[in-house]
Amino acid sequence: MRENLASVSFQSMAFTDCMKPTDLPTEKKGIKRKNWRNRIGFLLKTNTSQSLLDLMKNRSYRPTADDVHQWAQSLDKLISHKYGKTVFCIFLKSEFCEENLEFWTACEDFRNITSHKELASKANSIYEEFIKSEAPKEINLDFHTKNAIVQTLHEPTVTSFLAAQKKVYSLMENNSYPRFIYSDLYKELCAAASGEGKHIKS
Repeated sequence: MRENLASVSFQSMAFTDCMKPTDLPTEKKGIKRKNWRNRIGFLLKTNTSQSLLDLMKNRSYRPTADDVHQWAQSLDKLISHKYGKTVFCIFLKSEFCEENLEFWTACEDFRNITSHKELASKANSIYEEFIKSEAPKEINLDFHTKNAIVQTLHEPTVTSFLAAQKKVYSLMENNSYPRFIYSDLYKELCAAASGEGKHIKS
């Protein structure tokens, strides 16, 4: 969580993974919407005034209509798809909680490491970036889970972050993922993939 978002109570922070649209003043909601539209435009190196359908003509990013509709079936289907994961990250950035997906991804990479030396190095890197108090991308974990991670740092295994990863996945699945599925961003992606895209105004 960002410290400058002090308007959110500590109690509410303990049960959510990121800011809710209702936590932001009305004028900031418009900024948020423009923000994710600009990010998609920047991501695909194209003008934000073009339709999402035009953006998705880029072969390396283009999902099919079936792909986009499957993203609504589960968080797993969304983040296992390259484009889906990218768009979800853009959405999370608009809600100030992209660190959750970044942490989950780092844990997935961590579990595939076979070298013990590399495992130890990566474990410390993840701890410094996401876990420790005042970490640059600190995620919202309870004391027990954080403490369990600290205890394994001297001799990490591929399961060292598994409990924390599951908690963060659950937070995304129950909070930000439903908001993404009901967002204007997702609706426009569905329309674009179906060939019914409207022009996005910057």
